[in-house]
Amino acid sequence: MFNTLLLDVMVIPKDDPVAFTFFTGYMAMLAASVFFFFERSTVDDKWKTSLLVSGLITGIASVHYYYMRDYYVSTGTNPTALRYIDWTLTVPLMCVEFYLLLKPAGAKASFMWKLIFASVVMLVAGYIGEAFVPMNSDGTAAAGASTHSFMWGAISTVGYIYVLYSAWFGEAKQLAASSNSSAVQSGIQALAWFVLAGWAIYPIGYMCMPGGWLNTGLGWQPSSVDLFYNIADAVNKIGFGLVVYTIAKAESAKTAVA
Repeated sequence: MFNTLLLDVMVIPKDDPVAFTFFTGYMAMLAASVFFFFERSTVDDKWKTSLLVSGLITGIASVHYYYMRDYYVSTGTNPTALRYIDWTLTVPLMCVEFYLLLKPAGAKASFMWKLIFASVVMLVAGYIGEAFVPMNSDGTAAAGASTHSFMWGAISTVGYIYVLYSAWFGEAKQLAASSNSSAVQSGIQALAWFVLAGWAIYPIGYMCMPGGWLNTGLGWQPSSVDLFYNIADAVNKIGFGLVVYTIAKAESAKTAVA
């Protein structure tokens, strides 16, 4: 019986940084979720929902990372489906954060739904392009893989560009400018940087998949981006939440002084 229990113990390869970041990403996002939930009681009521959503984002991600770490350690392969399940839930919630932060400045529900729709288009098209790429029986990309990858990647990029444009030049930027709050303005600017720089790792990873430009042109493999996916997920999700937390605390402090 003792030997059987030993066989069930998960072994983390000591020379595998990807496995290491799966485990640390899980714990980091779980800890962040606990932090955001507890900190809700320290901010004004109008910011509590924002912190709740921040906690949900990192909480959902931590659950998926719990399963993804086991999947990776057991198979050594990229858990594509699990990643997209996570992103399909958490990325629209990150878009909801824009609405919640800008609601006091006049953001309407239509603004939120446009961002959510764009993010869903980005993710669904990305999943189709990555998960259903034509493959040969030997595991290599089949004829038409590049066309498939490019077509769905282009559709996905349209959704991404819409969110990016809104954050930097469009409705989100304009609402922040009219908010008369330096905390909101600087916070939305920080979130815009996350969308530009932090989210950029995901299309790069997409192009590393079979049929993608970086895969066919430079030979980059899916396994080479798991490390960056894990780091980017933790930084983006926790970072988004910390920006929201900073805005909520700063605005709540103004109310306390008044």
